[in-house]
Amino acid sequence: MGEKHGRLVVISGPSGAGKTSVCRALKQDPAVEFSVSATTRQMRDGERDGIDYHFLTTEDFQRRLRENQFLESATYNGNMYGTPRWPMDAALARGKTFLVEIEVAGTRQLRERGVEGLYVFIEPPSLAELRRRLERRGSNSPEEIEQRVRIAEQEIAAAHESFGGRPLYDVFLVNDDLERTIAQVRELLEL
Repeated sequence: MGEKHGRLVVISGPSGAGKTSVCRALKQDPAVEFSVSATTRQMRDGERDGIDYHFLTTEDFQRRLRENQFLESATYNGNMYGTPRWPMDAALARGKTFLVEIEVAGTRQLRERGVEGLYVFIEPPSLAELRRRLERRGSNSPEEIEQRVRIAEQEIAAAHESFGGRPLYDVFLVNDDLERTIAQVRELLEL
């Protein structure tokens, strides 16, 4: 048997579409390593530094950005996010699937840099359902929910744009049933 080479898998989708739940399920597979993003946003209840995100000050994030320590970075909803570069190279060298959960703008940066991988976009069945999911979460004010729905509408439109004559994403999945969506992604990743 030949040596297995790893593969980058990018998963995107608007807040409330289910991408984090899909990624959480995939992280249980020993063949998958998950990129822990860095952010300047405040930690939410139940989150842990270094596990859910690397929570950085704005100054530290900007310093790391100047030092080219991120594979991609973006500002979203007033906070900075970035994907640390070195864990991906190490995981791929070990033959692992390296899973990155990023926004559409981050995907565009990866495509611009010619980063090869499987790019998957997870969509809600509708914006009305997305709004219901965000309301059920109970972690956002009505104003924040409306802002997230507006951002989601823009992200979905941007995800469907072409990039260099080809789609920005390789696969689009509508998450109307979380377990089925997880199974579809596992099948795509051959897990």
